[in-house]
Amino acid sequence: MIFETLKWVGGIDGYLELIDQRKLPGEFVKIRCRNIVQLCEAIKTLAIRGAPAIGVSAGFGLCLAMQKLEASANLDEAISYLKKSAELLAKSRPTAVNLFWALERVKKCADKFVAENRNATPALLRETILAEARAIYKEDIDMCERIGRNGEKFIKTGSSVLTHCNAGALATAGEGTALAVLFEAHKVGKRFRVYVDETRPLLQGARLTCWELKQAGIDVTLICDNMAGWLMKQGKIDAVITGADRIAANGDVANKIGTFSLSILAKEHKIPFYIAAPSSTFDLQIENGELIPIEQRPAKEVRSFGTAEVSPAAVKVYNPAFDVTEAQHITAIITEKGVIEKPDRDKIREHLRK
Repeated sequence: MIFETLKWVGGIDGYLELIDQRKLPGEFVKIRCRNIVQLCEAIKTLAIRGAPAIGVSAGFGLCLAMQKLEASANLDEAISYLKKSAELLAKSRPTAVNLFWALERVKKCADKFVAENRNATPALLRETILAEARAIYKEDIDMCERIGRNGEKFIKTGSSVLTHCNAGALATAGEGTALAVLFEAHKVGKRFRVYVDETRPLLQGARLTCWELKQAGIDVTLICDNMAGWLMKQGKIDAVITGADRIAANGDVANKIGTFSLSILAKEHKIPFYIAAPSSTFDLQIENGELIPIEQRPAKEVRSFGTAEVSPAAVKVYNPAFDVTEAQHITAIITEKGVIEKPDRDKIREHLRK
């Protein structure tokens, strides 16, 4: 990709640099996060978004937190401070499991370091935490490429693919999840069309996915969210592919609101429906989609379109950020480990053992 959605600049006293996705496509602006309060705000307000990108950011967020550690602190105090900081970051968004996965991974790494190095200094612990965050970042880049390679076989020359929201480079440290499949297919010479849902209420498809696909030179057409079914009926859609924010043990998938509707439409029209996501997006502690926590967003996102108010100020608003697509509606889940066709509990557990 020709841009980096996020990166760590400097050593243990460095900072996290993010593309401010609230400004795209009109402005290309970067934010420098120097503490976890700034990062939490960036996550809550969707300056940084996408399950993998949120997870990578959270890892670096703990590096930012440790910069505020008292110079006189010992290792036990440092670990306590780290875990309190992780609790704060964990409250920034409830649905995307990669956030919690990354925080747990860094905490476990820190606990292991302290158990094995009781005479070490907190400075060495900070170096260890930064190294682990950088490892998560590098693994995410590699994960994206492998998802793309595993999924590009499902994209045929001359076909038309529908995608929803943004599951591209802006949602990860690499080239994306669902969009990685399209990028890799394009790289090997396949030529196809992509229809992009605008994705109300915040227009991640219109603002972000279209921007990414245009930069990659892929044929892209923007549609309103309520047009997808009619395009399918006309035979203009050959496949649907989206990302995921959390996948339950039985294969139910939480993704941007509107994904469930697309899965039903695709099934009705006998169109394959693919999910592309890393193995870190699976949450085997969640038995099924009914148990996945669904974030409720502010009413003003629905009451307005950009800066224009489009409804009476006092009208009630229901604004869930995500919905759940049952496993039975999913043709396959594409991960960095391979492909799970007709996903179910047993297939998922076997897949994740690889």
